[in-house]
Formats: sequence, structure tokens, C-alpha cells
Amino acid sequence: MKTSLLITLSLSTVLAFIGTYFLNLTADNAEQFLAVGLIVFADGFFGVWAGIKREGFQTRKALKVLKTFGFWTLMLGCILSIEKGFQGTSWLSETIMAPFMIFQLISILKNASMVGVVKNELLTQILDKLDKHKGERDVTK
Repeated sequence: MKTSLLITLSLSTVLAFIGTYFLNLTADNAEQFLAVGLIVFADGFFGVWAGIKREGFQTRKALKVLKTFGFWTLMLGCILSIEKGFQGTSWLSETIMAPFMIFQLISILKNASMVGVVKNELLTQILDKLDKHKGERDVTK
């Protein structure tokens, strides 16, 4: 009886510590978690809408939005935990999350263009400006 009570209390204490740690981590970085959620769900919204227009609604593609959200939320939590635990790693979230956010924003624009919310000319102009550096060469080398 005492052993099972001790195990239960120990497990409860450990789970409460972990839960409180991630609650504080999430509360301290709420803007980053909200940004990830907003980006993923906006892309999912336009992606599902474009998919409905092309081939009809597919549940597995809609559920992919939840998997993507879960993965990147977990990834952000791990990154922020590393940043908090180790000095000198404050650059980690920007290095890993910024490219993800940029790719998701481009995906939102492409999906919105397929739906007709964004004009194709505007999308082409934006993408051309993003790829502008590819045509330029450094003549000093």
C-alpha cells in the first residue's frame, strides 16, 4: 500500500513539474506559439480550400494540418527549452523556425492564388522578387 502510494505521488510530482515547466515556457513565448499556429492553420485553410476546388475534400490531407501543427509546436517547445537551458543558443529558434515560417508563407500565397484570393500576377511578382538574387552574379570574383 505504501509503495503504490509513494510511486503515485512520485509520478504525480514529476508530471506536475514537467507540465508546469512547459506551461511557463508556453506562456513566456506565447507569441511564437501563436505565430506557428496561425501560419500552419492559415496554410491548411487555403490548402484545403484549393484542394476542394481541384479534387474534392480529402480527410487525410485535412488531418495533415493537425500533424504539421503538432510537429512544429513540439519542435518549437524543444528549441525554446534548449535555448533556456544552454547559454549562447538564443539564435537557435530564429535559425530553425524562420525558414519554416517563410516556406509556410509562400505556401499560403500559392494556395490563396489557386483559390483566387490572390491574383496570379501579384504572386508571380512576389516570387520573382524572392528569386531575384538567383540571376545576379558577383562580378568581383
